[in-house]
Amino acid sequence: MLKFTQEHEWLKIEGDVATVGITSHAAEQLGDLVFVELPDVGATFSKDGDAATVESVKAASDVYCPLDGEVVEVNQAIVDDPSLVNSDPQGAGWFFKLKLSNVSDVDALLDEAAYKELIA
Repeated sequence: MLKFTQEHEWLKIEGDVATVGITSHAAEQLGDLVFVELPDVGATFSKDGDAATVESVKAASDVYCPLDGEVVEVNQAIVDDPSLVNSDPQGAGWFFKLKLSNVSDVDALLDEAAYKELIA
């Protein structure tokens, strides 16, 4: 199940763990990424906390934590090769996996139709 935020993050929910990344729309808006900084495994965040940083040829931008939780895995591949985020933002370009503090919070996020309406 995919969910989205108004800040252009996507979440793939599997049980109480969400894989988090930025949407294709966000990757296009940022342009070619040259740097990605990810949170540490074990870091805990509140919803909308600054979890990661991306830098492109255009600008630097924060990636927000979409829900309360603890980082249980990060994608080192995008640190080594930030262009993965541009080439496959909603696949191999994922950022981190978050063990959700409260799975029911997912219900407040946008579904794909609502997100498409937001960016239209």
